Amino acid sequence: MNFDELPIFKKECKRLGKKYRSLPKDLQEFCNVVSVIPLGNSKHFNIITQNKASYIVKARLFCRYLKGSSLRIIYAYFEQKQKIEFIEIYFKGNKENEDRNRIKEYLSQLQT
Repeated sequence: MNFDELPIFKKECKRLGKKYRSLPKDLQEFCNVVSVIPLGNSKHFNIITQNKASYIVKARLFCRYLKGSSLRIIYAYFEQKQKIEFIEIYFKGNKENEDRNRIKEYLSQLQT
């Protein structure tokens, strides 16, 4: 499985990583899980949208530093290419839902 990140995702991850020190290891563990089961196998994974080429998935990213609370991560899974591209990461306590405009913009860029 190949992994990639949008530039804005990298910024968010860096910002959150300063606050939640275990985030880099937790993100690596998440990558290990989605390498085996890209669409998840529990209630902690939710397919937001899908088209012929990709799935957009929202998942819980458990952070050891948070002890009980969790982060949310939005990613695109490309089944044919065996690739995952991270779109957004946020703390559920600060932001209720994902940035739908960012997802729409991302999908429109894929179409071109």
